[in-house]
Amino acid sequence: MPGTHEGLLFGIYPGGVAGDDAGGLADGPPDDPSRVSSALDRLQGRPGRPFLVRAYTGYDDTTRPGGPHATATPADAARYAVRGRGLDLVAQYRSTAGDVDGYCGFLRELVERYGPVTSTLQVTEEPNVTSNPTLDGHYPGVCEAIARGVPAAKSRARELGHTHLRVGFNTTPLFGPATSFVTDLTGRGGKDFVADLDYVGLDFFPDVFRPVAASDLASAVEGLLRHHRDAVLTPAGLGHLPLHITEHGWPTGPERPPHRQAEVVETVVRVIAAQAKPLGLSGYTHFALRDADSAKPGLFHRFGLTTDDYTPKPAFESLRALVDRFSV
Repeated sequence: MPGTHEGLLFGIYPGGVAGDDAGGLADGPPDDPSRVSSALDRLQGRPGRPFLVRAYTGYDDTTRPGGPHATATPADAARYAVRGRGLDLVAQYRSTAGDVDGYCGFLRELVERYGPVTSTLQVTEEPNVTSNPTLDGHYPGVCEAIARGVPAAKSRARELGHTHLRVGFNTTPLFGPATSFVTDLTGRGGKDFVADLDYVGLDFFPDVFRPVAASDLASAVEGLLRHHRDAVLTPAGLGHLPLHITEHGWPTGPERPPHRQAEVVETVVRVIAAQAKPLGLSGYTHFALRDADSAKPGLFHRFGLTTDDYTPKPAFESLRALVDRFSV
């Protein structure tokens, strides 16, 4: 069981665009790079402290070898990988033709381009979710893309001497028959796939899509994390790997006051910190820095720790203090 590390690796997605639950995108005013950089500096706290900047890029049937493979959101994400910060680069797979060979080549080129400033490379995004075309499980061959893509990225990192670059994949919470998703994946990939994995990620949003009473939130979060370790990762032969919370957030809006967002962030991060050693939890990445559009009431427009003009909500200061308290 992992868990000998001290402290959590924190991070945040600093873009303004969010995928919704209907296959579309929630967007609004463009990102302001100077304000993004300032907010990242404040959250990171001490210059040089390890801190992840989550960014998304993707492969589809129009992607051509050789790049440039720019990040879709935030734009030019590498500019934020300074002062000890590294990219948490998400390489989405959206090939309607099931072009796994092309995707593996894409991953190798991402390592070549972004390897020096990338701390974690996530192969696909939420591959277990099949119903939403913004997520990778919607596309044919996604499990093969992970099983072959992780070794492809890791081998290229080794060839280039990027010993700092960790490669993994993520899912959303898995229950019932769906708990076999990761076991099926490791069965497909085999020993080489497992050997090349450095971590597994989990996107989870308690009390967002299904309500959880405030008094029950801490126990619900701990129970979910324990379930993922014991019922999903361990049976799949991945019980030795660190689990990183790759997306967590709570949107403000009608009947969702900013002070409650701060309370949720505080509760969830404190549970993760308390369970880091017993459950092998390595880090926490927040979604998102800013609202997509603060004028709109929908869930997906208002996940930010700040409004769309970068005015901090109470949760911004909460996370800043948590980073200072629990970071590596």
